[in-house]
Formats: sequence, C-alpha cells, structure tokens
Amino acid sequence: MRPLLRRAFTLIELLVVIAIIGVLIALLLPAVQRVREAASRLQCKNHLRQIGLAMHSYHDRAGSFPPGYTSKSLPNGEEGGPGWGWAAYLLSDLEQQNLQSRIMFNQGIPNAVHNDVRVQELAIFRCPSDQRIPPFTVFSEDGIPITTVAHANYVALFGSNEIEEDPGAGNGLFYRNSRIRIADISDGTSLTLMVGERSSNLFKSTWTGVVRGAADAQALVLGSADHVPNHPSAHKEDFWSRHPQGVNFLFADGSVHSINNGIKPAVWAALATRAGGEPNAGDF
Repeated sequence: MRPLLRRAFTLIELLVVIAIIGVLIALLLPAVQRVREAASRLQCKNHLRQIGLAMHSYHDRAGSFPPGYTSKSLPNGEEGGPGWGWAAYLLSDLEQQNLQSRIMFNQGIPNAVHNDVRVQELAIFRCPSDQRIPPFTVFSEDGIPITTVAHANYVALFGSNEIEEDPGAGNGLFYRNSRIRIADISDGTSLTLMVGERSSNLFKSTWTGVVRGAADAQALVLGSADHVPNHPSAHKEDFWSRHPQGVNFLFADGSVHSINNGIKPAVWAALATRAGGEPNAGDF
C-alpha cells in the first residue's frame, strides 16, 4: 500500500498567508486603537466626575470651593508661599486622607518634610490618554532646579483673563487664595467651567501646587481661557488634550463635557467666567 504523502507549503503560499495576516492586522489595529482611546476618554471623564464630587463635598464642609492655591503676596509682587493647590485640599474627599495628613499646609512644597508627598503619583489626577510622566523637576526663571513634583493632567479654571497680570484676580472659580461659593456663580453652575485637561506635550502640571520661585508657577495648577482648547498658538496656561474629539472639562454643577476644538471664542470665554453676565453661553 502506497503511504500517504503530506503536501508542504510552498514559499509563495507561505508569503501569501503572511501577507493576508499582515492585511488583517492592519485592518484590525485602528479599530483596537479606537476602542482603547474610547476607554481612556471614558476613564478621563470618570476622573473629572470624581473630582467634581470631591469639590462639592469640600464646599458642603467648608462653605466654599478650595482655593486655587494659597500664598502670601509679597510687596514686590512675588509669591510668598506656601503654595498648596486646590487638588491638595481635596485629598481627603478623594480617599487620600493618609496622604493629606502628611502635608504641613503652612510649609512650602519644597520643604524637606514633604520629600515623599510632593512626588506621590495619583491616578485620579492623570488622563490615561497622555503618556505617563514621572515626577519632574521644577526650575526657576534662571534655569535653577528648585524641587521635584508629581505630574497631573487636570488644572482649575482661573478665568478668561491672564494669570500673569494678577494671580489673585481671576474671573473664574480658582485663583490665589480664592474662596468661591456656589452663590457667587451668577452665570449658572451648568455654564461655568471648573477643571479641565492639560496634556504633557503643552506643559507639565502637578496636583501639589504653586512652587515658589518657579517659572510659570501659577500654570502648574491653574489654566486660563486665553485660547480655545487645542489651539495651535496655545500658551502654557491653556488647555490641551490627546483625545481626538476635544478636551474634557468638569463644570461647576458636577457635569463633565467634551469641548470641541472648534468652539466659538466668545462662547469659550463666557464659560470660563463665574459672573460675566453673558446672556447666553451658546452651544459647546
């Protein structure tokens, strides 16, 4: 009886199979990336919702939202510290009581007692669509290293005016030593921005606060609506996201929306103010 012979693949057949597999992977990869980005975008929005709940929990307890950051204003106009920002004041409302208990709020962020605290990475303050940034060094205007702080992607709304002009006079919800109440938001909480995204490709931000003597110090925790989201000419204090659909924002009523890059500048500026008296913020 003649034995059965197994027919092997020829080189051409093998190359065809490999080519087909390559085409299938090329077709599948964009779909996988879209699903992954959709999941990251959803997680980012969930982070903002949790921050919103913490904001209102703080308001219920303290009678106002937390300060944008706390600092003395020196006679020469410079920051006197200590500088702790809004996110640091929310830690106990975000199930981070142990971390908050290690902060001496009357001492500056670079103080040696905060060596472990200021580099603590917290997932709640990071957007999963951005690349993971390890603790980064903050420099002075002269390029001298001051301290190292943990990275974060969410910054609070200073307003539609420039932070550098007067850090204590934002027309939004958060500025130096601010104590804004819901009653102060005459534009309406559903039409007032609270916190938004800033990805690391624009500027590295932190949850800790404003480091005294640092370059672009206020932009570490605050943002202004000088340019619409993802604007090509965006400054360090603006808002930016790696999401293709726009930038995610928390509003003062606790809702979270994605704002498209094509939002009208007038509408964008109106959303950034707490009491601008705009008749209608329009669609966003």
